[in-house]
Amino acid sequence: MTTHLRPNHLRLGVNIDHVATIRNARGGLHPCPLRAADVAAAAGADGITIHLREDRRHITDADLIRLSGAISLPINLEMAATDEMLAIALAHKPHAACIVPERRAERTTEGGLDAAGQHNTLQPIVARLQDAGIRVSLFIAPDARQLEAAARLGVPVVELHTGPYAHAETPDEIERELARLTRAAETGVALGLEMHAGHGLTYDNVLPVAALPQLAELNIGHFLIGEAVFVGLDAAIRRMRGLMDEARQDSGA
Repeated sequence: MTTHLRPNHLRLGVNIDHVATIRNARGGLHPCPLRAADVAAAAGADGITIHLREDRRHITDADLIRLSGAISLPINLEMAATDEMLAIALAHKPHAACIVPERRAERTTEGGLDAAGQHNTLQPIVARLQDAGIRVSLFIAPDARQLEAAARLGVPVVELHTGPYAHAETPDEIERELARLTRAAETGVALGLEMHAGHGLTYDNVLPVAALPQLAELNIGHFLIGEAVFVGLDAAIRRMRGLMDEARQDSGA
């Protein structure tokens, strides 16, 4: 996403996939992902993230077309490394494309992309996206080997998978996973990468991650859509935006 904001600003990308999930559960037009994107923009989001999956379980091609033509915020298209998704990205030219692992059987993205093991598969896809002016990122585990592989592929951005941190239960587990994220963020910056993070972040666990000064952006979706059932999407996003700002102010980042 864009980088013209104040240096201390931690960007918030709002993933609206599960607005489409609710719509698709019954068919029809409601709730509308485009309306969700407009609400997110008004509530302080810096970008909109959508994942166009192979099985179209939530976001559809029609959603991508409508969003591309109607919203002012940059779109971050999460996509698998397939010929089909490459063709779609090249046709619609989102601001950014985040390459993620994808399996039909999974409920949601379960792990990071193996950038090291899939270098030869990823290299031509990354090159074609970048040639088209699309900012490419990789969704990877907070692991030095994967960060080094991302740097070799020439991507400008990586998104650290925060799922293990978010799902940790004991204080020791939480501390260990936060330390992994911290080391990865430091390593990524040293490699010249812009560092993003996301997956499983909530009001209860976002502060320590948002306080990491190396991070430029968080992508949050499922929790915000779920919280919106109770308080509304605008209020849910505004509270998350406030917590992120609080973390940055407290850390002096």
